[in-house]
Amino acid sequence: MEPTQKKSKKNTNSSQQKINLLSDEEMELAFSRWQQANPEPKSELEYVNPYTLLVAVVLSAQATDKSVNKATGPLFEKIDSPEKMIALGEEGLISFIKSIGLYRNKAKNVIALSKKLVEEFNSQVPDSREKLMTLPGVGRKTANVVLNVIFHQPTMPVDTHLLRISPKIGLAEGTTPEEVEKNLLSRIPEKYLKDAHHWILLHGRYICTARSPNCDHCLISDLCKKNY
Repeated sequence: MEPTQKKSKKNTNSSQQKINLLSDEEMELAFSRWQQANPEPKSELEYVNPYTLLVAVVLSAQATDKSVNKATGPLFEKIDSPEKMIALGEEGLISFIKSIGLYRNKAKNVIALSKKLVEEFNSQVPDSREKLMTLPGVGRKTANVVLNVIFHQPTMPVDTHLLRISPKIGLAEGTTPEEVEKNLLSRIPEKYLKDAHHWILLHGRYICTARSPNCDHCLISDLCKKNY
């Protein structure tokens, strides 16, 4: 899910409100606990190859992974390449993904990016952020997910969960996705970077939820700075 930036006076942790950050020792401890509990975290989006992951991430904007997986399960059984997607066409794709929000615009982008992959990238998903972001519907977060999951690069895709909980816990400061991304990359110990965004995302999705954080089952409750 691509993060949204709310224009709110409360969201000023890097400019007006000083937040408490975890120390280097506490950062090491937090990520070592997450690693021990989940040594090989995976994306919860279902895919069969690099192309289908790219499509799934594009479809996941402002939608849950669960809703995307429900739609793409039947789709990816038949469509697993840009050529097949182009042949399916926009209306054909809509018939599979109409349960997902913004499905018409997403279908348009998926067909367009598929055509560009065929025409400019020999039908292969590129392995650079700059090239990925030339594809229709692909923003920085989407590109970072593909680079991390498929190409195992230590990128930091900042979705709504990372944007919300990173300052709250004290992992990083910033009010925009790029600010939080840059700060996380500079503060997380290098040995944890490849899997770090998965651990933070899963923590925000299942433990440190927006409405009712489950602090009693939090692995890092003793470290959390509980900023605002």
